[in-house]
Amino acid sequence: MSGCEVGVGVGGRRPWVVGVSGASGTPYAAAVLRGLLHAGEAVDLVISRAARLTLLDETGEPFRDAHWREDLGRWLARGADGSPGFFADYASGTADLSAVHHWPAGDLAAGPSSGSYPAKGMLIVPASTACVAGVALGLSKDLLQRAASVTLKERRPLVVAVRETPLGGRTLRHLVALDDAGAVVLPASPAFYAGAAHIQDLVDFVAGRALDAAGVPHKLYRRWRGELGGGRADTQGTPPPMP
Repeated sequence: MSGCEVGVGVGGRRPWVVGVSGASGTPYAAAVLRGLLHAGEAVDLVISRAARLTLLDETGEPFRDAHWREDLGRWLARGADGSPGFFADYASGTADLSAVHHWPAGDLAAGPSSGSYPAKGMLIVPASTACVAGVALGLSKDLLQRAASVTLKERRPLVVAVRETPLGGRTLRHLVALDDAGAVVLPASPAFYAGAAHIQDLVDFVAGRALDAAGVPHKLYRRWRGELGGGRADTQGTPPPMP
């Protein structure tokens, strides 16, 4: 099996496909992955070639097909501020990554390339403008784009967390096309009403909104309760929440 253990797709396993494109914002992807695993969800992970370069640049961590589980554990242990052991269970190796399957981005015969593969849906976090264009136009130039096209044609949830600023006219038109096709367009725009005290809080807010769009429960951020200033009162002097 390409990049994956025997047994994927059997025994009732229905994963969320998580695509990571080359846009800046790999901490967003890490937070979404931790949130899915914490919720007990299975994950099929597709990291584009460009995303591997971005991951190396932003974290110093490689992502290698032959050592993907080890590399994934180190990546998920790293906080948004670059702290290598911020998430202790991943840093110690005690976190269970058995629910994750990795598919190389060049493997167009992989499970998520087919509509008959039993996936729940897909989250692209972060989504570059090139990725947005490829999905909107149905190019399917790699597994990430192909899996997104399959998700749309099968009418499954697709969350596209675009990370770019400013946005040009062509990208805006591509995003409208994705919205028309049924995708949730979710700009990586953190909010501040939740009382962020750490960069991880801002990252977790975006990740939490992506999980909200997918219908996955989490406790990544403080929800609005209609109380002005409530976020500041809740978080002053406290460390960032750990998913």
